[in-house]
Formats: sequence, C-alpha cells, structure tokens
Amino acid sequence: MSNADPAKVFAALGDRTRLQLVQRLSDGGAYSIHDLSAGSAISRQAVTKHLRVLEQARLVRSTRYGREVRFRLEQDAIADMQAFLAAVGRQWQEALDRLTRHVEGR
Repeated sequence: MSNADPAKVFAALGDRTRLQLVQRLSDGGAYSIHDLSAGSAISRQAVTKHLRVLEQARLVRSTRYGREVRFRLEQDAIADMQAFLAAVGRQWQEALDRLTRHVEGR
C-alpha cells in the first residue's frame, strides 16, 4: 500500500459529493474549483472543502498554475484501494471456503 490510509480513503469516499468529484476527476484531467463547481448546485466553497478532504486522504493532488489551483485524481491511490479490496475479498473467500469444508465435514 502506498501512502494512502484505507480508513481515511473510505471515510472520504463515504460522501456522495466527494464520490461525484472523484468520478469527475477520473478522466485523468486537472480541473479548477471553477470547473468542478460549474453547473452544480454546490458552491465553490463547498467544492473546496470536499477537495481538501480528498486531498488529505491522498486521493487528490492540487497543483498551482499561476493564480489557479487545479486538482487531479491520484490514480495510484485508487489502484491501491482496488488491491486492498481484492485482498479483503480473497480473505473472505478463503474464510467461506474453510467454513464450507468444516460444515461438509471434509
């Protein structure tokens, strides 16, 4: 696992607005707060707050371009979480397999 803490990542993703921001950023582009709030009922201040939570969870990285700050999804953090979930899934499957063997008397 890289620097992303699974507990922080999943807590950050537990909000619908943040999930929508992650979805918007998933195309690999770098977007300003103006871009991310355009056409939304959410204020720029609210978008900024949500982006900071995602940044603290290491899901998003911000870069300053002159007076503008652009946000980009950290693809490695997403890949790490996919690997984490796959490992948890394997552990559950192994536990279920052991239980099945036990119940069937094998």
